[in-house]
Amino acid sequence: MAFAPAARQPHTPLRLYEFEACPHCRRVREALTALELDADIRPCPRGGTRFRAEAQQLAGRAQFPLLVDGDADMVLLESTAIIRHLYERYAGRAAPASLLLAPLDRARSLAASLPRPRRGLRARPSRAPAEALELYSFESSPFSRLVRERLCELELPYRLRNAGKAQWQDMGPPQLRAALFADTPVRGRNRRALLARAGRVQFPYLIDPNTGVALFESARILDYLEREYAR
Repeated sequence: MAFAPAARQPHTPLRLYEFEACPHCRRVREALTALELDADIRPCPRGGTRFRAEAQQLAGRAQFPLLVDGDADMVLLESTAIIRHLYERYAGRAAPASLLLAPLDRARSLAASLPRPRRGLRARPSRAPAEALELYSFESSPFSRLVRERLCELELPYRLRNAGKAQWQDMGPPQLRAALFADTPVRGRNRRALLARAGRVQFPYLIDPNTGVALFESARILDYLEREYAR
């Protein structure tokens, strides 16, 4: 998945109704990461009651992913249509074939989901937050995936700050990058924002405006979400 930031950002945040275990939703999240576009995620796992009715009212049926683009005044279904729209409107170019090939998409999603086939699929009881949470993540990060799964299962809305690898020096764990490439400038809008906010670039990073808590490390984040929101 090549990092190729969008030429411009939407004025009104994109809103995406989806669930983590869905391969078609994954394809849209891959496009958002590649373009470094943020999105307000409305998790719609099976059995969910918080956002599925809202999605069905918008689209006339319960189908995911569903994208609401306020700038374009559009409600879009079908992952291929959504990806084409994102690239054409915000990058001014055609979407890469690798994101539009359904068999390749299914293979990627199956490979990612194989160790955890039921996570991010079904809703669990939870307490709704007053304000949406915020997550710095990128689609291929296995640790970010753990957090997105839990946010989905608990139906917790969040602003997804996509921060894909912007250069080859971004490969590897944060400690290795710090040791070998300490003088390499951080690239990418959200990676620079994370560095300015938290002092380092590491994923996932969760911010909860409801409690003032901000956390690195997937294990700590999962424990926090369970304590604060799970019932």
